[in-house]
Amino acid sequence: MKIVTIIARTLLGILFVFGSLAYFFNWFPQPELTGNMKTFNDGLNASGYLVPLIKTIELICGIAFIAGRFVPLAVVIIFPIVVNIVSVHTFLAPEGLPIALFVLLTSLFLAYRNKDHYKSLMVS
Repeated sequence: MKIVTIIARTLLGILFVFGSLAYFFNWFPQPELTGNMKTFNDGLNASGYLVPLIKTIELICGIAFIAGRFVPLAVVIIFPIVVNIVSVHTFLAPEGLPIALFVLLTSLFLAYRNKDHYKSLMVS
């Protein structure tokens, strides 16, 4: 099970690192968006800081996943972004839902594998 965990966190880390670096270095042209997805994206871009902040968090957490350091912390930090990714692909861009579900299931798997680190968070 340890090898499965290493593979899962490495794949998730590569996905986040590649996605954030592709954003920062404009490796790929942005596809033309339409409808509600365009409205949503325009709203995020209008804030001016939200997308770079999200991509920076994705980069840091991706590096943590690949390195195997601070993985429980990275899972907690990245999870709200993962929920947003799944929500966007569920309601606005269903063509990306398989990758979004992979990210969600992998994040949940890593959270489960590190559940002992979260016990102190659940104490009242």
